[in-house]
Amino acid sequence: MSISRHDEEHFVHRIGWLRAAVMGANDGLVSTASLIIGVATAGSGHPEILIAGFAGLVAGAMSMAAGEYVSVSSQSDAEQADIAREAKELVEAPEAELEELARIYVERGLDEDLARQVAIQLTEKDALGAHVRDELGISDMVAARPLQAAVVSAVTFAIGAGAPLIVAVLVPVSQVPIAVGLATLVALATLGGLGASVGGAGIVKGALRVIFWGTLAMVATAAAGLIFGVAL
Repeated sequence: MSISRHDEEHFVHRIGWLRAAVMGANDGLVSTASLIIGVATAGSGHPEILIAGFAGLVAGAMSMAAGEYVSVSSQSDAEQADIAREAKELVEAPEAELEELARIYVERGLDEDLARQVAIQLTEKDALGAHVRDELGISDMVAARPLQAAVVSAVTFAIGAGAPLIVAVLVPVSQVPIAVGLATLVALATLGGLGASVGGAGIVKGALRVIFWGTLAMVATAAAGLIFGVAL
C-alpha cells in the first residue's frame, strides 16, 4: 500500500524574505516618487528632477541595506547569546533543564508523564535543539538572516524606485507630478495586493493600506515642494 505524503507550504515560512522584500519595494516606490514629485512641484527642470530621483534610488537602496543588516544583526546577536547561555545551562544543570522542557510540554497540554517522556527523548536526540526551538522559540524559518535581509531590501528598493524614475524620464516636465503619482498608485496597489496574497492575507486590504500611506506621502511632499518653490 502506498503512503501519500502530506506536504504543506505555510505562509510563516516566507516571513523573513517577504517582510524585507515588501518593505524595500514599497519604500522605493513611495520615497522616490515623493522625492520626484516634490522636486518637480518646486519648479525644477528635467535634469534636476532626474538627478534627484536617481540619487534617491542609490541612497535609499544603500540605506535600506545598511538599516536591515544592522537591525537583523542585532536580532541575530541576541539569538546567539541566548543559544550560548542555553548550551551552558545544559552542561551545568542538565536535570533542571530537562524538568524545564517537560514543564513547557505540560503547559502545552500533555500530561506530566508523557511530557517527561517527550522531553527525555528529545533531549537524547538533540538537547540544545529542543530547548532552542521550544524554550526560546527560535527555528530555522524565523531565525535572523542579516545578509539576506540586506540584499533583498536593497534590490527590491531599487526595483521599486525605478518605476517612478522611468516615468519621470518618459513624460514632459509639466506632467511629471501627475504621471508619477498615478503610476506609483497603480504600482503600490499591485505591490500591496501581491504582498498580501503571498502572505496569505486579503488582497484588497493589502492594496488599500499601501495606497493610503503612499498617497499621503506624495501629497505631503508635493505640498512641501510648492511651499519651498514659492519661498525660494
